[in-house]
Parts: sequence; structure tokens; C-alpha cells
Amino acid sequence: MKNKIRRVKIGSLAIGAQEPVLIQSMTNTKTKDVSATLEQINSLYKAGCEIIRVAVASDDDIDSFRTITKNSPMPVVADIHFNYKLAIKAIEAGAAKVRVNPGNLGGLDKLFEVSKAAKGRAAIRVGVNSGSLPQKYVKLIKSEEISRAKAMALAAKEYVDFLDEKGFNDIVVSLKASDVPSTIAANRQFRLSSDIPLHLGVTEAGTFFSGSIKSAVGLGTLLMEGIGETIRVSLTADPVEEIKVAREILKACGIRTLGPTVISCPTCARTNIDIYALAKDVEKLLTDIKEDITVAVMGCAVNGPGEAKEADLGIAGGKGEGLIFVRGEVVEKVQESDLLSRFQFHLDRIVEAKKTG
Repeated sequence: MKNKIRRVKIGSLAIGAQEPVLIQSMTNTKTKDVSATLEQINSLYKAGCEIIRVAVASDDDIDSFRTITKNSPMPVVADIHFNYKLAIKAIEAGAAKVRVNPGNLGGLDKLFEVSKAAKGRAAIRVGVNSGSLPQKYVKLIKSEEISRAKAMALAAKEYVDFLDEKGFNDIVVSLKASDVPSTIAANRQFRLSSDIPLHLGVTEAGTFFSGSIKSAVGLGTLLMEGIGETIRVSLTADPVEEIKVAREILKACGIRTLGPTVISCPTCARTNIDIYALAKDVEKLLTDIKEDITVAVMGCAVNGPGEAKEADLGIAGGKGEGLIFVRGEVVEKVQESDLLSRFQFHLDRIVEAKKTG
């Protein structure tokens, strides 16, 4: 149950317990380029990102990172690999959380040093990827004594138990593999034995198309099972696209209402209007709307209002004309050339009504 998951603060926000599942992304600008990094952070924040991760690759990044944390509109996570001293410096520079992989950090003693610096100041995200497991688990996998997913879960449990024993409790765990089944299995396995919040993601998921599908299947499966307190959709694409996909996953799972939902039919022989173009035009009209509304774009004027009667607002196309309907009730029949303008008129009224309650 969600209320049994440990609550962990990430800067001004929190995950776990009854907190909402939060959306994360990572900048792909050079950290030393403060203006470019902050510009991207602000774009991601506007798109709906709630926690941002920034790479800290060397001492040269620390001063820039300090400036970024001071000016970011959302909590900043320092992404650290190999160098535990950089994690400590990032905490001192204002990181709300540090992401470390104990498998490449240099041992539990280094992890302990990071936890001492983070105590009362920052959370630690313990990252366990399938490609960076401790050798003892790699051997067990090779001998087929345990699965890769179980090895990941066991390694994560070992790290968090160590931190708990040392008195550090602000922990988040991420268990990521590049394949969906291993990611799902590892997170399921870990959840059986721990109350630590889980950050979900399919690592190196791929390009926008394939990565979105992998992420929807992997993250969606776990979220529907009540597993996961924060998510990142990893795409080889503009990071803003990651936020769009993450929002849609959360909406599809019924976990969070994050702005408009579009219903559109796949078209058939009854369709006498360019549904693809119409749906894209409607999506553009919804870009800046934050209210929870459902909009339908249907290709058939006969079945459209009935099939999408739960939509707050909809269009059903016909031959050279179309219907505007609200909650299944037709409110206007207009020429095709006027569909978008009349849709906009009704959309503005519905959004205003949502704003005023």
C-alpha cells in the first residue's frame, strides 16, 4: 500500500506515502553552460517536469551547479558516477538529492561518506543498473543461480540496509535495465522487501517511438500495481518529449490528472474528414491548458457523440460539416471550415468554468 512507503523529501517536494507520483527528466546541456542549462530546466518545468537531474562530471562543474541549484524552479538532483567526493561537493553546492551507483562508487565506505554529508541536507538515490552490478552478483547470474532482476533487487537491498544501519533514511532506489521484463521483475522483487520509494525508468529506452512504447509498458505495468513514486521516461529525443510521454502514462494509468486528455478515433470507411489533421489542430489548441478536461475528435457524425459522450467537448466530422458536442449533447452543427473556430469558442467557455469551479 502507498501509505506504507517511506516519505522522502526532495528539496521543497516529497515522494512516497500519499504524495503524488512525480515526473523527472535530465538536462543534456553542458553543466558549465549555466545559461543553456537553466534555459532547458525552465522549458522542462513549463512542460510539467517536477524534479530535474543535472550531471556533475568533474570539479569544474561545481560552481556552475551551485548557480543552477540557486536559480532552478524545481529541485535539482546531482548525477554522480565514480567519484564520491563530487557527490559531497554537489551536496554542499545545494543538491536536493544525489544520484549515485554504489557499484561504481568505490565501495560501501565511500557511500557512507556521502551519506554523512547528505544527512539532514539531501536525499540519496541509490541507482542499480543491470550493467554495473557488484561482481559477486554477476557470478551468480553467470552460474544461473539467480536471475539478473533478482540480483539487481538484492544489490539494492544490500545498499539501503547499509545506509539504514548507518542512520541515513532519506533514500530513493532506482532499478533499471534496458529491457522491460527485467526492469519490471527487479522492481517487483525489491518492493516485496522494502518500503523505500522507487524511481522508475527503463534505461536507454531508445528513440522517441520505441522508447515511448517501452516506457509505457514498463512504467505503466508497475504503476498499475501501485509500484513507483517518481518516474523518468528516458528518450533519445528532446527532454521535453520525455515529460509529455510521462504525463500521458500517468494519465492513462489513472494516477494523476495532468491537463487535457484527447480521445480520437482511428478512422474507418465512414470517415469523410481528415481526422489526423483535425486531431493535430485540436492538440495545438490545448497546448497551454492546465485544466483537467477530456476532448474528443471523432470521424463519424452519427456515432461520434455517443461513443465519446463522457468527453467535456468534442468534434464529430461529416462530409463538409461537423458537430460540436458537450458531454454527448450536440450543441452546434457547423461547416467544416468553421469547426476549429467554434470548437475554440466552446473550449474557452469550458476552461473558464473549470477555473472558476
